[in-house]
Amino acid sequence: MEKQRIYLCIDLKSFYASVECVARGLDPMTANLVVADPERTEKTICLAITPAMKALGIKNRCRVFEIPKQVKYITAPPRMQKYIDTAAEIYGVYLKYIAKEDIHVYSIDEAFLDVTSYLALYRISARELGRRIMDDIYHTTGVPAACGVGTNLYLAKIALDITAKHSPDFIGELDEESYRRTLWRHKPLTDFWRVGPGIARRLEPYGIHTMQDIAEADEDLLYQLFGVDAELLIDHAWGIEPVTIADIKGYKSRSKCLSSGQVLSCDYPYDKGLLIVKEMMDLLCLDLVEKNLVTKSVTLYVGYSNRLNIPPAHGTASLAVETNSDVMLIPAIAELYKRIVTPAYGIRRVNITCNNVAQEEYRQYNLFVDTEELTRSHKMQEAVIDIKNRYGKDAILKGMNYEEGAMTRERNHQIGGHKSGE
Repeated sequence: MEKQRIYLCIDLKSFYASVECVARGLDPMTANLVVADPERTEKTICLAITPAMKALGIKNRCRVFEIPKQVKYITAPPRMQKYIDTAAEIYGVYLKYIAKEDIHVYSIDEAFLDVTSYLALYRISARELGRRIMDDIYHTTGVPAACGVGTNLYLAKIALDITAKHSPDFIGELDEESYRRTLWRHKPLTDFWRVGPGIARRLEPYGIHTMQDIAEADEDLLYQLFGVDAELLIDHAWGIEPVTIADIKGYKSRSKCLSSGQVLSCDYPYDKGLLIVKEMMDLLCLDLVEKNLVTKSVTLYVGYSNRLNIPPAHGTASLAVETNSDVMLIPAIAELYKRIVTPAYGIRRVNITCNNVAQEEYRQYNLFVDTEELTRSHKMQEAVIDIKNRYGKDAILKGMNYEEGAMTRERNHQIGGHKSGE
């Protein structure tokens, strides 16, 4: 019989806000600070707020205008590169205690650690090891952390999200028995990992409000409501999660895609929206070439103005051959844009996906595109990539990047759509 596994789930408390507090010599647990771009409108979302502001009833990821006027706070512009550097430093702390094979980085501020094989080595309990790692993170970076301890990945996550916040040392522990005893009747359901408002609303008409209700519900009803996803919901209701970190690391997706998306700072008219789409496709082409990948179809999603209660435009363009050439892909996405987007509506969100990308084993040519032009274009793309890698993203740009409304130059200094701080 396989040995009972023990996991830690470590979360960096209000990570972005904590990093900014440390940089200013402030206590992340007591200072009032929000991470938000002051150059945007008051409707911009706060990327993080400190625990002190959460204690005032202010919701994380709120919009700036939702913060009560009487609350005094510091606004810190996002510095994504600094957060990435700090997260890398904290990953180095994990490696002092746990091998990389037993670490799964769930997000920039959260990680799972399989500590099963380390407790006997260190001769301490999982809780004590969690405390030691949390203290090391704080002494190394000044960032406070919380920790969940569980007998599977799900219970470690729930121990972190629900139990740890009520513990004086910010550490929570759960096994299947204590989970059912202490959290089966916990409300609201949305406090549980992977149970969003939509799932909760679909369960409510059937009198299902707790994890115990789900565990005792008619399974046929749950499968009728959620299909195969019901299996995961039922397992989690009982505190069961068979997937391990080894399973996650060994998973290989059958198909791969390459995508790019952005939310525009204001509503864009039709012609400027087309410019954004061309810029994004151009950069995706360079990404494909650099990774030696090709695609045979691209999907475009265009979301309209927030003021309009209408569905987004959505469509796919197929190509005759697999390619990564801007000569073929930019005209294809432009034609798709003109076909599916309504000119009268303002545009706010754009996403492009290169579907089912594969390694380029040999270059195929289209009978309707000049072979010499494709070869010349590919060489030019490789030269552009080399220049950008040597001298930076702004070292070489196209004329369209200087047109009014173009976003590439601004996005070259962003990470994840936010300022890099460099």
